[in-house]
Amino acid sequence: MITEGLKGRDFIRLQDFRKEEIDTMLDLALQLKADNTMRRRHDDILPMRTLFMMFFNPSLRTRNSFEAGIFQLGGHGHFLQPDATRLPTLEGEDQGYGSERISDVARVLSRMGDCIAIRILGDKVDWIYEKSLKIIDEFAKWATVPVINMEDNKYHPCQGMADVMTLREMFGRDLRGRKLGVTWTWGSSPKKPIAPHHDFMYAASFYGPDIVFARPPEMHIDPEIEEAIKANIELNGGSYTLVENMEDACADADVVYAKNYVCLDLLPPHQLTPKHDEMVKLFAKYKSWIADEKHMKMAKPTAQYMHCLPCERGAEVTDAVLDGKWGAACFNEAENRLHAQKGVMACIIP
Repeated sequence: MITEGLKGRDFIRLQDFRKEEIDTMLDLALQLKADNTMRRRHDDILPMRTLFMMFFNPSLRTRNSFEAGIFQLGGHGHFLQPDATRLPTLEGEDQGYGSERISDVARVLSRMGDCIAIRILGDKVDWIYEKSLKIIDEFAKWATVPVINMEDNKYHPCQGMADVMTLREMFGRDLRGRKLGVTWTWGSSPKKPIAPHHDFMYAASFYGPDIVFARPPEMHIDPEIEEAIKANIELNGGSYTLVENMEDACADADVVYAKNYVCLDLLPPHQLTPKHDEMVKLFAKYKSWIADEKHMKMAKPTAQYMHCLPCERGAEVTDAVLDGKWGAACFNEAENRLHAQKGVMACIIP
């Protein structure tokens, strides 16, 4: 297993890694998945390693894929719910015996284990867009072991790895000539994160697909991320097209990635406080934006629907799509969280 240059690295942003490094982690993930299918053990890869998993937010796929993954590699995962300890805080936010400075938490955990993984976003940072990433970066600053980003407001690199692993299983390493129809959808909640859209498109951009991204005019993604996607696509031989109707994204697509996400302009720093009620009203203007049979039939006959899950049935996607012939890739994508993260952990944990 060649992990030169990866051991000891943090896994916070996909932008921190070259294509060759992403390939190394994905190649290993695919091999580990094949071994798992054959019931071949690989618990000698990270024996006796300890992964501290700090979840500020609820989780099904992320928690269980990491906990199962580190066990299958020979280690052990500790589930740390911050409310059950003292809240790790940034400098200046101390709460006298009710919190503990991140600089202290990171250094203590580094002496007790081998990796720290953190999920924090949304309500847990009052929807202040950059704050969750700032907290994860602060852990990385003080930790002497690798830090893994299990999702913040801006990035979800583990999901991006599982997404592109799923695409590779369907189409191979080269996505040139493949159309990825990526779209915002309606949803009843104003609290669905934007990070999965960011990293689905960025991860895929390493492999040269033609991305057609559809969203209502108010629902732009982070301009910094969009520029990074465009630059990576140009470098790797694909294309990026922005449209304002869902049909253009779905038409003749190989994959339809359709999910709701928040309106950035109605959240801090653009607003003093989150405008969730206004967001609900805005979303209601676009109730026809749903991954239904009509939209999926616009795609290629072999097209698959993808979503990071959990999804809002009847709003983001219909039962007929998720439970029918289009939905298989969605559950492959969920399973691949386990194997993609094993590939990451095996490569970065010393």
